[in-house]
Parts: sequence; structure tokens; C-alpha cells
Amino acid sequence: MGAICRLSNSLTGITMRQEMPGYMKRAVVFDFGGVIAEEGFREGLKAIARANGLDEVVFFEGARDLIYQTGYVTGTSDEETYWQAVRLRFGLDESDENLREQILKRFVVRPEMLSFASDLQKRGHTTGLLTDQTDWLYQLDREDGAGILMHFQFVFNSYDLHMSKRDKGLFRYVEQTLKTAPEDILFVDDNPDNIQMAAQRGWKAVLFWDYKTLKEEVVGFTTND
Repeated sequence: MGAICRLSNSLTGITMRQEMPGYMKRAVVFDFGGVIAEEGFREGLKAIARANGLDEVVFFEGARDLIYQTGYVTGTSDEETYWQAVRLRFGLDESDENLREQILKRFVVRPEMLSFASDLQKRGHTTGLLTDQTDWLYQLDREDGAGILMHFQFVFNSYDLHMSKRDKGLFRYVEQTLKTAPEDILFVDDNPDNIQMAAQRGWKAVLFWDYKTLKEEVVGFTTND
């Protein structure tokens, strides 16, 4: 590994690392729902369950499984197919538009997380978004006045890649695309199963709890050479 020149920023505690020959920058990769934004999918499904007199846990787990089983989350089917499967299983009669709205309006973006991602990038680190999302992600990005995806150098969306975080191959693909070794990738997610998958690949995986705790983890990772 080549030499590394450090420029310390005393205000944030994050070290800016300038790339030298043979050096590969470290990367910080974020989940979307539950990290960059509130977990709109889970909370939206629970709201739909309450409105229809259904058990929240049973409905959430069933509707979550269907988004994988129908192929919507990996872009091999469309939203209409997904909601039709949900309606058939649970006896709903609401339109696709109404069901979608219950979910999208609950993906409330956390501005401090977007600022944090942009700040990391300015200091020379690679940033990415790794999410099991559908085309809803792009609707959210269009409707957000300040923009969401512009804060990340790389966006890995299961809908486009036809792979989800349940697939080990997705993590290998991210490594290859970032041209970064597993141990130089820090991954932030709110789902313990995804954290386990990343850790098995050798990534530093952090279960998201809150912004303050995450910042401490990232600062330690980006300054530890």
C-alpha cells in the first residue's frame, strides 16, 4: 500500500485522505430506508394493516416477503403485480396509488444524514447507497426538493441490479464496482440480517441506531489506517 497524506479537519474529527499511488480510498455505504430516511416501507405497511383491521406483524411480514417473491424489489416484475399479490393474500381492495402513498409519505428524509454523506465525499472518501428499493426510490428523489441521490457517488438499487441484499453476489458486485477491498468498506443498515451478510463478506458492518453513534463509528473507521 502506498503512502497516505492526511489533512485533519478539527471541526468534524473526520480525516481527509488524499490518494497516493497504490492507495485505494475507503468507502462508506448507507442503506436508505431506516438510515438515510425513516423506514417508510415498514411503517407504511403497518398503517395499511391498521386501516384494514389486520394484524400489523402478520401483514408486514407477508407483504415484505411478497415484494421479494413477486420480483418487484429486483425489477423482474412491476408494482401492479406486487400490489395485486398483496390484495389477493390479505383481501384488500385499495388502489395501487393509495397503497403506494401510505408508504412513500413515510420515507421522511433525514437531512443530517445527507449532509454527513456529502461531507464524507468532500473529504476524499467514497460514498454509496445500497438499498433494496424499487422504482419508488426515483419517485422519492424527484419529489424531494433538495434531491437525495446527488449526495452519493454510487447508487446500488436492487431494482436496477436484479439482486437484493439477500444475495451474496450483490456484495461482491459492490466491491468490484467500488474497486475497494471488503475490509475498507463500512456498511450502515438498520436490518440485522443485512449486517450479517455484509460482515460475512469481511465488511465493517454497523447496525444503525442514531446519528451521533454512527458518526463516532464512521470517524473511527475513516481515521484508522
